[in-house]
Amino acid sequence: MPGPRKMIDCRNFPNEQNCTIAISGTEEELLDLAVHHAVTVHGHQQTAELREQIRSMLTDEAGAKAASV
Repeated sequence: MPGPRKMIDCRNFPNEQNCTIAISGTEEELLDLAVHHAVTVHGHQQTAELREQIRSMLTDEAGAKAASV
């Protein structure tokens, strides 16, 4: 069973692109996608430090429910 859903929203972090992307998923899925987004859209360098910084910015997704099987 996957872990709890996490989310990150670019609107919470001022940026030159005025990015409004919000993404959610399990922590590892979200972390991989958020790092990719930060590198390709926002021009950050892909480093272990960036990955940990983004990990610290993840929040629990409000109202998230486990999928029924």
